[in-house]
Amino acid sequence: MSDATGHRPGEAAIALPETYDAGLYFIGRIRTPWATRGECPKNGLKTDAVCSLTVDAPFSEALQNVEGASHLIVLYWMDEAARDLALQRPRHAEGSRGTFSLRSPVRPNPIALSVVELLERDGSTLRVRGLDCRDGTPLLDIKPYFATTDSRPGATVDRAGTAAR
Repeated sequence: MSDATGHRPGEAAIALPETYDAGLYFIGRIRTPWATRGECPKNGLKTDAVCSLTVDAPFSEALQNVEGASHLIVLYWMDEAARDLALQRPRHAEGSRGTFSLRSPVRPNPIALSVVELLERDGSTLRVRGLDCRDGTPLLDIKPYFATTDSRPGATVDRAGTAAR
């Protein structure tokens, strides 16, 4: 059950700073089959949908040689996400979790990250598999995924955050 703000029991909002520290350039838009946040898969591994990264003309030259990567890291702006929660209560969890211990789009800077498979380049459009966002989501950046430096096979996550280090 949510309160009038839409927050679940156990969630805590914070007052956000009045000004921003940095500016961003949206470099394009993401085209997906999902019109609303509610239709989106929980993560990019939960779908085989082919999506498109449409890069705006001023940035399209930056796609040179991108076809050399089988997978890309895509950073995007979850523009419909709330930004004021320090504590969140995931639907599947008992109790609250700190925002920085979750992959939720609700965060002070709603930047999302997906590792996607690059299927094809057609001019300034990349067709990819592995996204989880709604159609029209602003695109922030594209980087090649390097298995030799980006993969951490021994990484773990204690979902409750109670494991001793």
